[in-house]
Amino acid sequence: MSSIFTKIISGEIPSYKIAENDDFFVFLDINPNAKGHTLVVPKKEVNKLFDLEDDLYISLMSYSKKIAIALEKAVPCKRVGMAVVGLEVPHVHVHLIPLQAMEDFQFNKKVKLEPEEFIAIAKAISANL
Repeated sequence: MSSIFTKIISGEIPSYKIAENDDFFVFLDINPNAKGHTLVVPKKEVNKLFDLEDDLYISLMSYSKKIAIALEKAVPCKRVGMAVVGLEVPHVHVHLIPLQAMEDFQFNKKVKLEPEEFIAIAKAISANL
């Protein structure tokens, strides 16, 4: 059965897409910890981070860095935090979260954004790539 991320990548489920290349799909988290919370997801559906082939793992980290730099330019923050948890969706993904304080990194704290805000943020990040 396909993960929710595979369905987002295929366009079956809509998303606030930021970027994609042959290997990765980048979009805003629909239930964000902070404004600009972004997910970087391999197009290849793999359950666990350390089950990725070495080349794909290294590429994921490199591409996540590129996205984080664009994110930090688009969303004012002290820094961009990165987490790989992987319990909620069985498909490898990197969380990139703009941080003002440690509380922004707690996955039980969520912010509410309107669709227009998601669209504007996705465009701003994309523009910095």
